[in-house]
Amino acid sequence: MSDTDLGLMDASQLRSLFESHDASPLEATRAALERIERFNGEVNAYVHVDREGAEAAAHASARRWGQGRPLSPIDGVTVSLKDLTEVAGMPVRKGSLTEPDTPCERDSPPTRMLREAGAVILGKTNTPEFGWKAITDNRVHGATANPWDTRLTPGGSSGGAAVAAALNMGVLHQGGDSGGSIRIPAAFTGVFGFKPTFGWTPQWPPSEEPTLSHIGPLTRNVADAVKMLNVIGRYDYRDPYATRGQPEDWGEELGQGLQGLRIAYSPDLGYARVDRDVAERVRSAAHKLEALGATVEEVDPGFESPLDIFNKLWFTASLAVYDGMDERNRQLLDPGMVADARRAEQWSALELFCALRGRARLTQQLEYFNQQYHLVMTPSVAISPFELLHNVPPERDMRDWEEWAPFSYPFNLSQQPAASVPCGFTDAGLPVGFQLAGGKHDDARVLRVAHAFMEAYPARYPAVPNPYQSG
Repeated sequence: MSDTDLGLMDASQLRSLFESHDASPLEATRAALERIERFNGEVNAYVHVDREGAEAAAHASARRWGQGRPLSPIDGVTVSLKDLTEVAGMPVRKGSLTEPDTPCERDSPPTRMLREAGAVILGKTNTPEFGWKAITDNRVHGATANPWDTRLTPGGSSGGAAVAAALNMGVLHQGGDSGGSIRIPAAFTGVFGFKPTFGWTPQWPPSEEPTLSHIGPLTRNVADAVKMLNVIGRYDYRDPYATRGQPEDWGEELGQGLQGLRIAYSPDLGYARVDRDVAERVRSAAHKLEALGATVEEVDPGFESPLDIFNKLWFTASLAVYDGMDERNRQLLDPGMVADARRAEQWSALELFCALRGRARLTQQLEYFNQQYHLVMTPSVAISPFELLHNVPPERDMRDWEEWAPFSYPFNLSQQPAASVPCGFTDAGLPVGFQLAGGKHDDARVLRVAHAFMEAYPARYPAVPNPYQSG
């Protein structure tokens, strides 16, 4: 089997090859590294690659498979970590000139769990500074480009992970999601991205706003995401928000079909403006879910836009970062992040308390709605990918990224599980995704429906990065 073939394999295929000894983890790792070498210069998904460490881990995995003693089903499978996540021996720049370019001394919970499962860590993927926005560029590593059209953004803040998944530069990719940072780039690049129930995938050190952040996978299929979740979706005491109760097998409902499931399809949540191409592809996906056996009803959950609530929390987190720095480091920060921080300076403690109270009411309303419907379906993002190095589409009358991503952050406020599922392309040939969200701890159900859709309507991925969009 050629390296090129191995570079296109998913985790299940690799496991079968490792078991049969038709291929080794070292061959699979070298295939992934070769794809990084071929593609990364055009898309800038990886900001740190540890070839020596990856090959050493792959050698150890090959010995275990040779002895018939793998550590887990993903032993020898290649993975990446977002550059907000600590990986011992690698820098954790967080996309910021204020962070030292020195190797980290400890592993975060997902890193530790992946190592213990025998996964091969390839390196770190790009993110905006401290993950503050929904595109991926920073002053340290530059911009990450969309593989479908390298003039365009892949979204963010887990843009590097999404691009790595789209081009299969590694098989499993860890992202973080505080306001859509997994689901937005998943939609913009045409991959699967999943934000689990808050607390089920632990993280430490905490994010800048720890009650919004969820750790999750970006992959080419749901089964691979499940394999990653079966490793990183376990309790870790270091995360003070970590909770127990995760399914023994996160994919326990895969393959059950959609009969008996009631899905509320909301094209705009009652307040969002959605581009025509995106709206049409998502509506078509709703009809396809109905054809697969689900009952799909067009209905809104009935809440007003929680943008102000989210911004009160998100901008205040930026202010906390800004306030904790000296003047020299403040000058190094992304000007957009600084602008958000300065906007938060004017808010009172009472305003912040009212935002927290509004968040609780939104969560209550969504949890009540999920007693009537098993899942909520929306577009993942309201628009198509736009030009690099812009926080909002340059031709639109918008100020903040949250305005073009109105479907994601409500489910960070509610801490519910949500996924972005690829569902086709715009007339210009750019990916579109739909979002599935469930009640807290209904993760297996979200994964079940996403899996059924992707099995019936397989996603298409770029063979190579496209330097322009041909339509």
